[in-house]
Amino acid sequence: MAIPQPARPDRRTLHHRGPVQRGPHRQESHRRGPRWWSELPLVIVVYAAYSAGRLLARGDRSDAVGHGLALLDMEKRLGIDFERPLNRLFTSTPAVGIPADFAYASLHYLVTPAILVWLFRRRPRGYRAARTWLMVSTLLGLIGFTLMPTCPPRLLDAGHGFTDTMAQFSSYGWWGGEASAPRGLGGMTNQFAAMPSLHVGWALWCGVMLWLHGRGVVLRALAVAYPAITTLVVMGTANHYFLDAVAGVLTMGAGLLLTRPALLLADRVRARFRTAPRGGGSAGTSTVVSGGCETSAGEHIPGQRTSSAGAGDSTPAATR
Repeated sequence: MAIPQPARPDRRTLHHRGPVQRGPHRQESHRRGPRWWSELPLVIVVYAAYSAGRLLARGDRSDAVGHGLALLDMEKRLGIDFERPLNRLFTSTPAVGIPADFAYASLHYLVTPAILVWLFRRRPRGYRAARTWLMVSTLLGLIGFTLMPTCPPRLLDAGHGFTDTMAQFSSYGWWGGEASAPRGLGGMTNQFAAMPSLHVGWALWCGVMLWLHGRGVVLRALAVAYPAITTLVVMGTANHYFLDAVAGVLTMGAGLLLTRPALLLADRVRARFRTAPRGGGSAGTSTVVSGGCETSAGEHIPGQRTSSAGAGDSTPAATR
């Protein structure tokens, strides 16, 4: 007796079938991917909070100057006061100082968001952890500005041997004599937010992202060069001490350690909101739309039937 063979599907119908389902896990991971309409407001809110907090954490001038001089004295004792020779080079050589001023005033605000967008579009699997690392580290930096307001070398008395190269070459750019702020907007920046250096911290984050997710020799070279050049720039322009740069690296390290706990906390909060009752319902309330409503013979609209607490009457209402 011949065993009937199942009919083969017509090849012409294969092109009309819907997409192949890969299982709930793949669908769930796809749903959890980053969405620009949720990521953009998050980044804006965090950066706005950071900027506002940085302005509020100005600190007292005498304290800031005292902290700056203490850092400078510590570097002298350790033999790591690299700021003065770099600052003399940047000040005496416009071909070095002017490009450094442009780099300090712009790259910090251009390269970091550009790499964020690149990760979002090209490396979505690593984006969420990278974004969280950057944000947590930035908030830690804000704590540093608050606890230790520090006067940068360029604001110390001239007797300490530092020159504000951005003020010296301000006619070549859009900045004035108050850090990298555009002319007339110096009051919108915190002059004593030197410790830690987030210029160095963000540059280190960019370098790590390029090294981990980039391909090719050029990107690997940029991954190493960008943080190194940024460190030289912040010291040569007299905007940071060497210890500020070290603190920026340590801040990013602390942020990296806190990234996983921050992600777990965010997942718990998200799960709590997802499982919360919707529509104002409370525990014990029926989630069925027609809960408590029954339709008797001849009814077109269900009637609500309730029984009093002590009567125990379960007789249906009269048929309408």
